[in-house]
This record gives sequence, structure tokens and C-alpha cells, in this order.
Amino acid sequence: MNAALTEFKSRRQTMLAAMGVGLAIIPTAAEVIRNRDSHYPYRFDSSFYYLTGFKEPDAVLLLLAGDEAKSILFCRDKDPEREIWDGFRYGPAAACEEFGFDAAYSMDELDAQLLTLLANQPKLYFGLGANAAWDARLTACLNSLREQARSGVSVPDTLCDPRPLMDEMRLYKSPFEQAILRESADIAATAHNRAMQFVRPGMREYQLEAEFLHEFYRQGAQAPAYNSIVAGGANACTLHYNANNAVLRDGDLVLIDAGCELDGYASDISRTFPVNGKFSAVQKDLYELVLAAQLAAIAAVRPGHAWSAPHEAALAVLAQGFVDLKLCHGSPQAVLESGDYRQFYMHRTGHWLGLDVHDVGEYKDKNQQWRSLEAGMSLTVEPGCYIRPAAKVPEHFWNIGIRIEDDVLVTATGCDVLTAKAVKSVADIEALMQTS
Repeated sequence: MNAALTEFKSRRQTMLAAMGVGLAIIPTAAEVIRNRDSHYPYRFDSSFYYLTGFKEPDAVLLLLAGDEAKSILFCRDKDPEREIWDGFRYGPAAACEEFGFDAAYSMDELDAQLLTLLANQPKLYFGLGANAAWDARLTACLNSLREQARSGVSVPDTLCDPRPLMDEMRLYKSPFEQAILRESADIAATAHNRAMQFVRPGMREYQLEAEFLHEFYRQGAQAPAYNSIVAGGANACTLHYNANNAVLRDGDLVLIDAGCELDGYASDISRTFPVNGKFSAVQKDLYELVLAAQLAAIAAVRPGHAWSAPHEAALAVLAQGFVDLKLCHGSPQAVLESGDYRQFYMHRTGHWLGLDVHDVGEYKDKNQQWRSLEAGMSLTVEPGCYIRPAAKVPEHFWNIGIRIEDDVLVTATGCDVLTAKAVKSVADIEALMQTS
């Protein structure tokens, strides 16, 4: 049995054990029309893929928990004529064998099978509200069962959302997942280095974007993990800027926030560097402040530390720096307590990372306390500084935006920076750019 098959079967078994009894219905994502008969590139639902490894559209996983636990896939039929137009399909028989399900059927059989499998079940696990078409389909099925009540058929009396169970599973990355995350991170890191080497004053942001997209695909990534940000000059002060069409000017910084997706798993890196290859004195001061904040935050990523510890570590460094640079006034503690720092740093310092770039998993426990970091969790660490023109802000700081972001895996003794190959010290950035 290959490693991937073992991994996906193990996940289904864990999910079945967590359910105890009942039936879970976990559909994949639907195809989406872009315009007329042209579709957006297809991307499977992350939780469905996490349990199946199956990438085709028009599929659903049923997990039957109890004394005779089963995993059942419903998918498209094998259809040689449609494959001429749309490409390969496994079909139920091959999918059952290839992905290790206990049974597999045509999607045409789903409604009939649901009636049988849902009858007299004590619990139904279904993410109500996530998909209107699926809500309607399931409602029709339950109503059909209710009509059989006089024959002794009952419907589930408990509706559970399966997503919290899957989210908690997905929060801890197995060695199998960690290996893919590392490879995704390596590809993205190489792409960011390439962008530093190719940038020139006068280029358009989208031309620089083309360089790292080239590297993503050249090394085997299937797609960008999210809409990439290439923000020159003042554009970097817009956190979610993605027009990516302005001219990159001599003397400005450019901020790139971009990652790739490899076998479903995302990387997420931000780097900021001078368009002309040399930081000005002011740019260097701000950049080294953000880098110091990031290094302090990374040092706080350790098992047993609260999720908030990296953010608090970054804030402490930034607050001191803002005071030193006369961007904020008063003591660093006063700046933190008043929230004055938010004029220049308004987001948190990271998020979970995995099959989704902003991956699933709770940040607080049931008592609303920040949860503790544990080995196997993966996250980003991404402090920044964004200075828009404003009264009482020295003009030489205006329109500078900086973010430095790495992907970090919590280990048994500390953490591992997966994206360390993407250079980020002032000296290393300038040296790399001067060799291009």
C-alpha cells in the first residue's frame, strides 16, 4: 500500500472513530462558470480532499460510523466519450480500488442510496448552510423518509456539523503533510528569490508577477495558492492590493505576497525589497525594524506557548521601534495600551497554514483562551509596517509598506522555518540583487 493511500485511509478511520455513530455527508466543491461555457480552474473542497485524495468534481464522500464502519464514494461514471472532451475520469470501480474506499457508486445512485443509509440513523453529520443545492437535496431526502414513518422508518434526531471534527484533525500536520508543505515552501522561496533577481525600474508589477509564476509552474506547483500581491511604492500600504499593474519606480520598495499550491497544500511568503537593488537609509531603518519583529515572533513559536505569543513578541519590538523613529510618542507600553501602533500595523502576525492558505482550526479554546501551540501545527509569521501620508508623520516615511512573512512548523523543541531559503536580511537581499 502506497504512502498516500495509507494516509487518506487513516484519516477516514480517525474521522469515523470521532463520529462514533451516524452518517456523514461530505461533498466536494462544484465547478463554477467563469463566463458563458468557460469554467474557472477547478479546485476541490479541502476537507473532502483531506479525507479522500480524490480531485474530480461531482463527487461526495459518505462515512457510515458504527459497528460496521464504511467509507463510500459517489463519483462520475467512467465515460470514454466525455473523456475525449474533458479528460480522464476514474469511474466508481477504479476510484474504489485506487483510493481505498469500502464501496463506490455512480452519482446517479446517490439519492436512492441516501434513503437507505439515512433511514434509522441516530445522527447526521452535515455542514448545513455551506451549499444551498446540497441543503435542498438533503431536505428532500429527509422529507421522503418522514413519509415512511408509519412503516417504522425514523430520521436522524441529531444534526451535527462535521467541520469542527475535520478542522481539528487538519490542524495537526502528519509527516506526510509536512513533506508536501516543505516542498511547496521551497518552490515559493525559490520564486521569491527569482523575483528579486529579475526586478528592474520601469517594469510593471504584473511583469514581476510573471517571474515568480514561471518558477511556481516550472517546479511543479499546480497553481498560486491565492491572488498574488505585487505592490510597488505606495501600493504596498494597501494590505490586499492585487491590481498588479503599476510601474515599479526607481527608489521605491516592492512588496510581494505570494505562494504556490502543491498537491493541495499552500505556501505563503511575503518579501519586500528595493526596486533598484539598494535600500535607502529610511527604508533600511523600517525594514530592519520589521525584520527584528519577525525574528522575535518566530522565536516565540514553541510548543506550550500561546497562539498569541508570536504576535505579542512582534508588537513589543514594533512599539519600541515606532517610538525610536518618532512615529509614535510616549513609552512603548503606552503605545501598546493606547493602540497608537495600529496606525502603522493593523493586522495580526499570522494564521494557520495547510490545505487552505488561511487554514482551518480554532485559535481559542472552549474557555476563550488562546490555545497553546503544539508540534505539528503550521502557521505563518508576518509582521509589517504601512505608513500612509498623515499629519504628524515625517514625510520621509510616507508611502512605505513592508511585510516579511515566513511559513513555520511547530516542532517538539521549537520551530522550523520552512521558507528560510527566501533571503530576507538587508545584506542578503542586496547581494542577491547585485548578482542578477
